[in-house]
Amino acid sequence: MKIRVVKTASKAKAVQIVRYKNNKRVILQHIGSAHSETELDELLIIAEEWMKNFSKQLSIFPDESPNKLIHLNHCTFIGVQYNFFYQQINVIQDKMGFAELPRLLNDLVTMRIFEPTSKLRSLELMEQFFGIKHSRKSYYKIAPLCADLKEKVEMKVVDFAKAHYLFNFDIVFYDVTTLYFETFGEDDLRKNGFSKDSKSQQPQILVALVVTKEGFPIAFEIFSGNTFEGHTIIPTIKDFIKRNKVKEFTVVADAAMISSENIVQLSQNDINYIVGARLGNLTAKLFETIDQQIVRQDGKSIRIKTDLGYLICSYSSVRYRKDLYEMNKQIEKAKQVIEVPSKGRKQKFTKTNDQKLGLNEELIEKTKKLLGIKGYYTNLEENIMDNKTIIERYHELYRIEQAFRVSKSDLQTRPIFHFKEQPIKLHILICFMALVISKHIEIKAGISIRKFLDESKRVVDGQILNQMTQKTVTIKAERTPKMDQWVAKLFPPH
Repeated sequence: MKIRVVKTASKAKAVQIVRYKNNKRVILQHIGSAHSETELDELLIIAEEWMKNFSKQLSIFPDESPNKLIHLNHCTFIGVQYNFFYQQINVIQDKMGFAELPRLLNDLVTMRIFEPTSKLRSLELMEQFFGIKHSRKSYYKIAPLCADLKEKVEMKVVDFAKAHYLFNFDIVFYDVTTLYFETFGEDDLRKNGFSKDSKSQQPQILVALVVTKEGFPIAFEIFSGNTFEGHTIIPTIKDFIKRNKVKEFTVVADAAMISSENIVQLSQNDINYIVGARLGNLTAKLFETIDQQIVRQDGKSIRIKTDLGYLICSYSSVRYRKDLYEMNKQIEKAKQVIEVPSKGRKQKFTKTNDQKLGLNEELIEKTKKLLGIKGYYTNLEENIMDNKTIIERYHELYRIEQAFRVSKSDLQTRPIFHFKEQPIKLHILICFMALVISKHIEIKAGISIRKFLDESKRVVDGQILNQMTQKTVTIKAERTPKMDQWVAKLFPPH
């Protein structure tokens, strides 16, 4: 089989595919007639592609150069795919050990990053955006199995953190958030409670998250919506320590996690802690000690031994100005309520004496003494971790808040539309895996997952239909310079 070019009566050049059998020429396909050298070149390319398709041989085009077809008159543009993004996420999933998990689960995670939507809608978009086909039947078959993969996923994530972030369990950060449901019906898991999304009338669940000092997520836990967040830290941390056989461990959490009961349990389990302190709830004696000992200069701190561990207090002029502004604003609100009681609810700096509403001067004076002062509790001795390091570690708690923001905004973890426990657990698992990948991209590439996604969508592969062979050809896009830089950071040469 070969390509034959012959002149026609109209002085054009006809391109044919011919085969010789028993010294006779058999025309297998007439490709077309060219009236210029450009047209001839195009017809020759189509002829070669037809031969390859007819004989089932390898393509004449290297993988990187199917773009020759894009200018051909015999081709039709039929759509685009985001194969580059899919491939990059695939590489990260493989490095994290997720390749051992069901392919459909990984593809749902990829779709959660690319375009968050329902699970069934994700199946449709996978084919449209990535050319990946999964049936609804497959989803319903593996969904119950995937919901129980939490522990396996966490183990792989911890191993990845050890390899890529030198994670050694020395310090982790802990916090919880609430995720609400688009319903008003409760059950054993979905309960009404204090909502961080201002959705107190709708049932919710609590999700606890554990991250490294870089902000890389390594574990999560789900609690019923009416659980007090201070009751979540002990079971979550104990389970994490048990599964990973950790010997020395320090957890950093905000003030809502601290209580005398929690302190006792943390100490009994040899868990070190750094938590925020609510100075407004201190005893009068402890308050006076702080007021007498604190030096109101930037960078100065004191350490006081208490029943809840060492109380470290530091002063900041920036915090002072912020606290003063907030206090004055609340005092003005209190005065407005006192003047017109029916037009406002009770404010922080108001109190009732002899059935008369007035300013709480004692509380105002106490608040003034605390302006610019922040407190922290820890059981770490000063020779192990000094005050400055304790404070620095606590301030890194913002990294877990960043993780929650990515989860809620970019990955659209909430609201949740599932109503049964198993689909809810699968949804949170998918969102956790998507968060792990997103945070890895953010940390290593130094950009937000939103910027990475936007730039990835510029690397678009075109789908071209060869009308002669009826075969779809992918026209691969070139990576942008920005993307080249980010990929180099994500996958540095060894």
